[in-house]
Formats: sequence, C-alpha cells, structure tokens
Amino acid sequence: MKITILDDYQHVIKNLKCFELLKGQDVTVLHQSEKDISKLADLLQQTEILVLTRERSEITEELLSKLPNLKLISQTGKISNHLNLDICTQYKVAVAEGIGSPIAPCELTWALILNTIRKIPQAIQGMKEGKWQINIGTNVSGKTVGIWGYGKIGQKLAQYAKAFDAKVLVWGSESSRAKAVEDGFMSADTKEEFFSTADIITVNLRLNKDTYGIVKEQDIRLMKENAVLVNTARAELIERGALLNVLQSGQKLLVGVDVYEQEPIYDTNYELLHFDNVVCTPHIGYVEESSYELYFGTAFENVISYIKGRPLHIANPEVL
Repeated sequence: MKITILDDYQHVIKNLKCFELLKGQDVTVLHQSEKDISKLADLLQQTEILVLTRERSEITEELLSKLPNLKLISQTGKISNHLNLDICTQYKVAVAEGIGSPIAPCELTWALILNTIRKIPQAIQGMKEGKWQINIGTNVSGKTVGIWGYGKIGQKLAQYAKAFDAKVLVWGSESSRAKAVEDGFMSADTKEEFFSTADIITVNLRLNKDTYGIVKEQDIRLMKENAVLVNTARAELIERGALLNVLQSGQKLLVGVDVYEQEPIYDTNYELLHFDNVVCTPHIGYVEESSYELYFGTAFENVISYIKGRPLHIANPEVL
C-alpha cells in the first residue's frame, strides 16, 4: 500500500530505529508543510495510508474529499483539533490512535522556566557579542509556581517545582484542584488569585471548544512584576493578541513560548522574536529522540497491523 508521512521538517524520520518497521513498504516522506489544500491533495493523490506528525497538518473535509484512495490515517499521539473523527468516518477513513509521553514536554517546560527566569539565552548572546554578565536573573527556589491544568504534565511539573524548593499553586477544574490538594500542593480559590499570586505560571491544558482563548488579556495583566508565563501546550489557549498587547504595553513580564498559532515560522520579523524578555523555541516540546521513537513506533505498528488485516487502536472501527 502507498504510505505517505507528512511534515518531517528535520529530515529525521527515516533515521529512527522504528522506521525499520516499514521496511519493504512503499513509503514517501514529505518534508515541507503544504498549506494549500489543492496542492497537498495532489501530493497525496495515490496515498492509501497517511502518517501524521502530531498536529502539523490539519485534516479537513475539503482535503478528505479530494483523496479517494485514502483508507487509513495513523496518528502520532492522540487525536486533537487538527482532525475531526466524524468527518473521517463520513469519508470512510479509519483513524488509528497512537500514544505519547509527558516527559519531553515536561522537561522542555521546565527548561523554558529556567531559561526565562535566569535570562540564560540573553547572557549567551551577550558572550557571543563580546559582552560579559549583561543581566541578572532570579531563582526558582522559594517562588510560587502556578500550574493551570493538573493532568500528567501538570503533576510532573509540580514534582519538579518541589525538587527546586518552590511552592506549587494549582488552578483548573474542581477535580484537578482537589487532586493537587490531595498531593500536598496548594489550590487557588479563583483564577484572579492564581494569576496575581504565582511568580511563575505554566499553562498545561488540552485545546478544545471550552479552553480556546481561556487565558484572557486581563488575566495576564494581573501577574506580578517580572513574573514568568510559559506556554508549551497550545498557542490558542491564550486569547488572540492578548500576549502581544501586554508585551507591547511595557508590562514587566518574562515569557517562554514553544507554540504558535501558525507554524512553522520562518519569518525573522515575527513579533515575539524581538522582545528581550521573551524566550522562543520552535515547538520542540515533543521533538526529542525517545519521544519520536515512541510516537512513530506506535504509528508504524498500527500501519503494519492494518496492512496485515489486523487493525489496532482504531478510533472509528465502524468504517472497517
């Protein structure tokens, strides 16, 4: 069967150990994201199995309507907003779900916290320019780390904070806050208390219709002077334009971001890149070797199981 893998920006997928699972198969790897649906449909015209790289390409009804040969989409990780399962079912395309791990995004989130609060990238750039000790940062120890969303990632971040002798303040659903208290951490009574109390805030929510734009501009404006806001989850969790408005207003805020509304970004004039108090990384939260082996290994196993007539982890089995 004709297999296509989308959006391998880094040209690394064929070098993964798990790629051996596809040995002998007819595989094409596309490296550039194609946002034009008609052009993407032309590239995928003969494709029977499509392997997605997380959420880098959106699978729309318009695209599916142009792919009569497509039978299976093998997802790396879980299904999210880039793919509508009902529409896939309508077009009789099976969707195989994968698995993921919170470890890489947790570590990246903590790295962004440290880099942001200690202003490490700025210091490194200063040295490259022949300057010495151009700034001064602060410790995590003793500060209050605010965690919005106490799922797998939030829980692990709370343990990181504890190891760094920081206090933990959790906001989220009632069950999340209850779980945090059960684990020995503090829970905020209101969103206003959460934003005005925490020294460091990290947002760790799934993006859905209820969480889209859930972080408002007025929430960010409640943050302390020189507080830290880190988002490695989804850019759309923050109200459109809110972060830029706050930064442009001159509010003293330190920011670390790994996710953007439009990706990839090749424009060196992108606004966030020009703030000295913002650390940007190119959506590398899950871009890590062991994570790739896990994500793609499971996706490829699902492909081979389908080819062998023993489909696994199909989210819409009624299409089979």
